[in-house]
Amino acid sequence: MRDLTLRPSPISSTVDFSAEGVQHGFLRLPYSRDDSAWGSVMIPVTVVKNGEGPTALLTGGNHGDEYEGPIALFDLARTLKAEDVTGRVIIVPAMNYPAFLAGTRTSPIDKGNMNRSFPGAPDGTVTQKIADYFQRTLLPLADIVLDFHSGGKTLDFLPFCAAHILPDKAQEAKAFDLVSAFGAPWSMKMLEIDAVGMYDTAAEEMGKIFVTTELGGGGTATAKSARIAKTGVSNVLRAAGILKGTVESARTTWLDMPDENCFSFAEDTGLIEPLFDLGDQVKKGEVVARIYPIGRTGVRPLDVEAKMGGILAARHFPGLVKAGDCVSVLAVET
Repeated sequence: MRDLTLRPSPISSTVDFSAEGVQHGFLRLPYSRDDSAWGSVMIPVTVVKNGEGPTALLTGGNHGDEYEGPIALFDLARTLKAEDVTGRVIIVPAMNYPAFLAGTRTSPIDKGNMNRSFPGAPDGTVTQKIADYFQRTLLPLADIVLDFHSGGKTLDFLPFCAAHILPDKAQEAKAFDLVSAFGAPWSMKMLEIDAVGMYDTAAEEMGKIFVTTELGGGGTATAKSARIAKTGVSNVLRAAGILKGTVESARTTWLDMPDENCFSFAEDTGLIEPLFDLGDQVKKGEVVARIYPIGRTGVRPLDVEAKMGGILAARHFPGLVKAGDCVSVLAVET
């Protein structure tokens, strides 16, 4: 059987990643469809290079209903000058471009969740082809990866920058240094409940310094969350020695997600009543939310109890919840 991973990527770039200066262009993925037989998915990309130095790969829109990253990165792509850079900055404001255009978490083309599609496949679905291009072309170019996230339409988060606990403690320490430099109001030592196929994992397994965020949610951005994103990306580039200037200092509170007890999940479907707001202290055993059955009146709601004590760092956003949905995430100050 042939090794399909040896097939070339169908994606071509209209920018030269090795050229000096500022370039704006596209990652072009051929996509034949009903309304365009020889059509393409055109993913905007900017490259800014000046001399020798580290490379930062900056991505937003990994999920298409999360907007702080695209706001910060479309703005950075517009304003970043080559003379202010030492090294290279690769900016992809909307990584899963079809999802971004649709305002959905996953791609409307193939329902692909970009952050569960790595390492991808050059002959797979549209989402898998994009993931494969990042895996084989863009990630190898990078020293530092900053991937913006927020809660999208279904979650709301305290605004935090995060990195993961890693086996390689030197790699981990460099990531947490950049988390500190980002300067979000909160900084998280993050635990993933489903790390298989993640962009994060792909980058970290290559030895890249990977930093991410959760900067709010509800399927929109606020003036505050957009400012945090813009300041944070500039701070990361300055701390890495890529962008001229000093890091804009800000107070951050460190949080830790020690184990799976951080998470509470709905065991029924219904109307959710939150009993705590983001940033509130919750004690172990306290009811963080109630789920009211909506098929009839007079039925006792289901209590969702905290399995540990801590700060409410994330919560379910829409007013209706389904069985299996994440209701809340707790974290502890470190």
